[in-house]
Amino acid sequence: MPLNTQNIVILAIESSCDETSAAVIYNGKMLSNIVASQIIHEQHGGVVPELASRAHQQDIVRVVNAAIVEAEIQKNELSAIAFTRGPGLLGSLLVGTSFAKAFALGLDIPLIEINHMQAHVLAHFIDEPRPNFPFLCLTVSGGHTQIVLVKSPLDMEVLGETADDAVGEAFDKAAKMLGLGYPGGPKIDQYAALGNPEAFEFPISEMPSYSFSFSGVKTSLLYFIQKHGQDFVTERLNDICASYQQTLITTLIRKIRKAAKELKIKEIAIAGGVSANKGLRNALQVEADKQRWSLYIPDFQYCTDNAGMIAMAAHFKYLEKEFSHQQVSPMPRFQI
Repeated sequence: MPLNTQNIVILAIESSCDETSAAVIYNGKMLSNIVASQIIHEQHGGVVPELASRAHQQDIVRVVNAAIVEAEIQKNELSAIAFTRGPGLLGSLLVGTSFAKAFALGLDIPLIEINHMQAHVLAHFIDEPRPNFPFLCLTVSGGHTQIVLVKSPLDMEVLGETADDAVGEAFDKAAKMLGLGYPGGPKIDQYAALGNPEAFEFPISEMPSYSFSFSGVKTSLLYFIQKHGQDFVTERLNDICASYQQTLITTLIRKIRKAAKELKIKEIAIAGGVSANKGLRNALQVEADKQRWSLYIPDFQYCTDNAGMIAMAAHFKYLEKEFSHQQVSPMPRFQI
């Protein structure tokens, strides 16, 4: 592909948690998006930060090289290097940040820092259809549950977020209690598809405004398991998963419906790892049809952590010449 000084070619690196990912974007078009997942955490029932950072060190050179090869570009054709500054695990972020800084310094090209949560929202601009501004984005992951008002690619306001556990954490911890292993969210979704969502009742926390809380429903499930015993749980697993998942989904939809109504916004999007949940995607589509929303759901590959979304965010920042510096350091708690 012929490149010239007018083209913007960015290599992006994502290392916020347990996926090592690299992507190349060319004038806003994704050329490659390579993701290496870390299976070592399955035996521990959750992400072990030290193991995650070691795995990033082992994988990052291979993943970056694969992204460059698949994109069919040369390193000297890159316009900038982008990386996830946060939020995330400090050790994991350090690997990606250090690599990106060294790469940019060696090539003498700009460095672009990206907020991981902002990138989840901007994943919607990788492919058509793209939402119109302003829009509301329900951002749901293992670490965050937020309703974000998106006014432009680089102008976002968090209207509400969880007061305790994120919805992804509520899924994963429930799966651990049910003996389903890690990562548990996809497994609950799988069993829920075979069960009756009205079989059992779990509480929905009533929080003010657009805030969320998921610690109560998680505790309720624990008491439910203790009361009925493991044999009952095994026998009724599908119904339990369906009922529990339905409670989480209802909580999310109530809040996004409230925000959409009060702000009079019909453009609604969902982002983050939990947006890959089929039950949630289906329920949101039903609600969108009822409310006459224009609903935007990213392709599965851009829902979970990936460098493609980092690259897309970096493209917008490059257009505004929002570059970072070699003194930059990771921010495990990095607000939009």
